[in-house]
Amino acid sequence: MSEITDFDALRRAMAENGERPEGPARNARAEQLLVAAERLNEPLAVIEALGHQLKVYNYSSEKAKMFVPFARLLRMWDERPGDFDEYETHALHWVFKWMSAGMLDQPHIPLASVEKWLGEMDHRYRLAGHSERAVRSAELSVAAHVGDTARAERAFDAWLAADRDAMADCHACELHGQGWWHAESGRDAEALELWAPVLEGAYTCAHEPHTVLASSLVPLLRLGRADEARANHLRGFRLVRPMESMRGAYADHVEFCALTGNEARGLELLAERPAYFTDDGHPRSRLEFLCVVVLLMERLADMGLEGQRVPGPAGREWTAAELAAHARAEALALAARFDERNGTPHIGERARARMAQRPLVERLPLGVRAARPAPAAASAPPAAREAGAAPADGAGAEGLEALIAEARRLSDTLRPNAVEAWAAVARAAEAAEGPAGAGLDARDRAEIADHAAIALGPEGAETFARAAELYAEAGDPGEALAAHARAAYVHALAEDDVPGALTAVAGPYDEVLALYADGGTGVRQAAGVLMSRARILMRSVHTAEGPVAEPVLADAESAVREVLALVEGRTDDDVRLAARVAEAHAMLAELATRSGDPESGAELFARAAAEFTGAGLPWFAVEYEARLAGLAHHLGDMVEAERALRAALEHGGPYLEPVGRAQLHLQLAEVVGGRGQADEATEHALEAAHWADESGEGPAFGAWARHQLGGYLVRQGRWAEAAEVLESALADLNAETHGDGPVVQTMWWLGDCLAELGEHRDAAERRLRAAEIARHWPEQHDHATLAHLAAESLGQAGLHADADQAYARAGELWRALGNVHGLVRSLRARAWLALRTDDGTDTARGLMTSAVEECADALGATDDEESRLRLVAELGHTHRQFGDLLARSAGEDADDDAIRATLEEALSQVAEAVAVFVGLGEDGLPARTGAELAAGWLETDLGRPADAAARARAVLRAYPEDDAAQSGEDGGPARARRAEAEQLLQVVAEQTAD
Repeated sequence: MSEITDFDALRRAMAENGERPEGPARNARAEQLLVAAERLNEPLAVIEALGHQLKVYNYSSEKAKMFVPFARLLRMWDERPGDFDEYETHALHWVFKWMSAGMLDQPHIPLASVEKWLGEMDHRYRLAGHSERAVRSAELSVAAHVGDTARAERAFDAWLAADRDAMADCHACELHGQGWWHAESGRDAEALELWAPVLEGAYTCAHEPHTVLASSLVPLLRLGRADEARANHLRGFRLVRPMESMRGAYADHVEFCALTGNEARGLELLAERPAYFTDDGHPRSRLEFLCVVVLLMERLADMGLEGQRVPGPAGREWTAAELAAHARAEALALAARFDERNGTPHIGERARARMAQRPLVERLPLGVRAARPAPAAASAPPAAREAGAAPADGAGAEGLEALIAEARRLSDTLRPNAVEAWAAVARAAEAAEGPAGAGLDARDRAEIADHAAIALGPEGAETFARAAELYAEAGDPGEALAAHARAAYVHALAEDDVPGALTAVAGPYDEVLALYADGGTGVRQAAGVLMSRARILMRSVHTAEGPVAEPVLADAESAVREVLALVEGRTDDDVRLAARVAEAHAMLAELATRSGDPESGAELFARAAAEFTGAGLPWFAVEYEARLAGLAHHLGDMVEAERALRAALEHGGPYLEPVGRAQLHLQLAEVVGGRGQADEATEHALEAAHWADESGEGPAFGAWARHQLGGYLVRQGRWAEAAEVLESALADLNAETHGDGPVVQTMWWLGDCLAELGEHRDAAERRLRAAEIARHWPEQHDHATLAHLAAESLGQAGLHADADQAYARAGELWRALGNVHGLVRSLRARAWLALRTDDGTDTARGLMTSAVEECADALGATDDEESRLRLVAELGHTHRQFGDLLARSAGEDADDDAIRATLEEALSQVAEAVAVFVGLGEDGLPARTGAELAAGWLETDLGRPADAAARARAVLRAYPEDDAAQSGEDGGPARARRAEAEQLLQVVAEQTAD
């Protein structure tokens, strides 16, 4: 760090320090610079160093330190105001506002002192001739802080009535403060209306829209505008994250997480800022932060997670319960200090109210990864809570009988929660009479075992066998055979042993057909055996790699049709038999598809889904509607694919597993996104990401959903939201799981977002990383494009040497690809970079000359008309840029002859551009007239008013006044070109008059 030996060096050092991140390091450097300023023996140097110190303290967690430099500045002003220049005089009065607010935020400063400084501010502003607008704004802060609503409303009205002047806060900050008071007073809609221009980017400053975005979160949630709140959280947190001084706004984002079911993200936010628990330079924002910590911790406790480890103050581990108690005690102690100072209970009341809030949205998906903490005791699945679901486990004979009756009703109608209902029967029986089934008859015990086997899935063969024994004991040989057949099927699943399963099912199959023929069992039982055999044969179809052998298909189809022959026409009102018919048609659909007949497969899947729905079993239709959607997509019938996906989501209702819901939403996102409905696609991708996280598939399927979601947000220009989502996706995306294509595309999109947000260094890094992956691909167009984009970002970040290297690399790739347009643009970009560096005009001129030559050579070698026209346009733009570059290079320190020679050369290039654009006819008119006007301005610089006027009139002829008037509200290029041409004529007239 070089020594400060003069005032200019001091100013450069302060400017450099001002660009550093907020925090103690920047503050310490400001203190060093003040010492250096005092050595210069120049009062203004000390004044500026004190102002710099005051500013960095204010924008940090050490706000309490700013009173000392301010007091010193004020004393210097009172003693020698002549030492202050105009800027420092303005700055001194400006920071009075910081002092009044800053004193309020420090409970050790008496309220009388705050009021005294408010009066001092009023007095000095009047002496300086300033409006009372800023004074009344400060008075509102004091009144609101102590809970004096009447005074606050008077101050608010006076603030708005006073004239805006140089002491008024910027429009963005004023609107934030005005909206804050409306929201504080329960006028959320009015607050959001005032904040709209800031949220939309019409007004910005160093801390806006950061604070408005944070302040808007809870009002939006209270108004039911959750989508806007989500967007503002993603946008706003990105802005607040790097700014140490914005603990209050950071707390608003933690609060948002606690109120929207995003507890896991709230914990992540706490973990990012451990110092916020203890930094005491700004007690008021610490109080706000501690209040939302309590809110979040008690939300976790409500979920049964009071024992979960959570991030807290450094030095020990914390559970949610421990941190809640600690933060509450700290917050209430701080609030008590403020209330004691103020003489009112207002701060304590606000703190308690904030800590006691209840969620405003049960669950608001954000799109960024964060697995929701699981409650200690999971609640019953949604299906079990439907009307008529099984009651809680009962005790006693009557309770047990009710449980059995309900379980049998559910199983007879194939309700999704029948398995849970029979498990409840088993638990109730065991609780009432010892081992499960001790007081039940054989039929009851058979059904308990049967459903227990279903719950075991592939591991249920032995339990199915036990159920078969009990059915036989109960005098139902047909159901016993059906249970044996189910055992054979799950054996095929568990052991992947289709031949063994077929052997096991052969006996039940023969026996049940004979029994049915003799009237010894019913259609339902016989159908159960036949369906199990068909499922076993379908297993060979499902597990086949590549084409399925014809005999395998034929055997499976024969078994399925045997089911249909038995059941069709005999279903009556039997839901189980209707389900057999629908499942059989779904099997035929799969067989048709595997046989190379997707059209028939789609028709049969649609039929099966309709049959399940018609039988009152829509949850069974979901799988086949999803399959139908895939086939329809394959067949190019996007309307049917969309219909089937929407039906699957509707029919799945509360019964869909989270991963299935995620898959359906993502498929629907791709379909609607494919027809340009990015808004709806965004919503479905958001749901997909949420449900993937809920299912535990966040790192795999969730990352893919976030990748897609980020792309849809990019398509809508929602750059900040997209950046948050894409960064979250990149944390889990990897080439092994997802392929390197999505990884590159995600980095590419993220680079675009960061470039739009002005974060050019980070954009360059993402683009370079993506280019490095794409470097190994056989097709190199993406590699070249990414290298070119990275060069753009490096240039915009001021890294000119690195940018030149990247453009040179991109140029080599474009040349190897035979892409003249990319090559020429890389050469032009390098020329402009050279003009800004030590390479200078000669290098820049050489690069532009190369660009012209490359264009001309390619033009001479092409015989394709479309390619020729594109190259003509490229050549014209290159000549135009060559002229602009030369005009820019005519330095003021050169002699008149050198400047004139350079301008003549520039005019020659622009005139050449005009001539080239003429060859494009009407399509080239905007570019030609733009170049014509540029040439006209150069003519005026060279003292040729007649030639300049001729060029201006040529533009006016190209755009007749009537045509320009009819070119729409914004006028388009016609009106803009005419306006510039008329301006050029006016300058010519003035030049001629002189």
